[in-house]
Amino acid sequence: MVKKKVDQGIKASNANWKFSGTVAKKFDKHITKSVPFYLEGHDLVCKISDFFLADKSVCCEIGCSTGTLISKLVKHNGEKKIDYIGIEIEKDMIKESSKKLSKKVKLIQNDFLKIRIKNKCDLIISYYTAQFIQPKNRQDFFNKVFKTLNWGGGFIFFEKVRAPDARFQDMMTSVYEDFKLDNKFSPQEIISKKRSLKGVLEPFSTKGNLDMIKRAGFKDAMTIFKFTSFEGFLAIK
Repeated sequence: MVKKKVDQGIKASNANWKFSGTVAKKFDKHITKSVPFYLEGHDLVCKISDFFLADKSVCCEIGCSTGTLISKLVKHNGEKKIDYIGIEIEKDMIKESSKKLSKKVKLIQNDFLKIRIKNKCDLIISYYTAQFIQPKNRQDFFNKVFKTLNWGGGFIFFEKVRAPDARFQDMMTSVYEDFKLDNKFSPQEIISKKRSLKGVLEPFSTKGNLDMIKRAGFKDAMTIFKFTSFEGFLAIK
């Protein structure tokens, strides 16, 4: 397959976006240019963690990528004795995260749906991760998150979301493309990235996400962040 440039030093082919290789090495810089308020979302997650993490708590991030968010959680909750778990399916991402994470974080290279977490968690985070899980497996993902939490535990997840109808979707797509142009992506890079994500990134609507977590068993959920087609949710077991 012919790979085309999607950012400085990153190439991808049609319908075949991957998080391995050079993407892992350049991920942090690329993602902060690509996702609005990406780092501000990290700060929000850390602040909300105050309500769920105490001494002897277990905190898990599913899809920890290069470990940036979980490293911030460790620093934010520095005085508490917390067990941190970072789960990441990509070997190259694990290599990058191991460079910045202390031994306080247990890194697991595997698919969350294929592993068993020994102790139930008080906080689980999925930061723009579930959108890459195949739709046929996504309800299983939310079901397992619910089962893995302690009663009263929190689930924070951020997702790119689809708008409720075509008119709104056209507006949000246009605004997002302007955002990427403002961040110095070329029109060709924007098109190449969009083509590479076909069949790989499958966003659901706000309602679709909320319906899935309700089917999983969550009764209490709300939006904690929203900017165009990017949304953060908090659900409590």
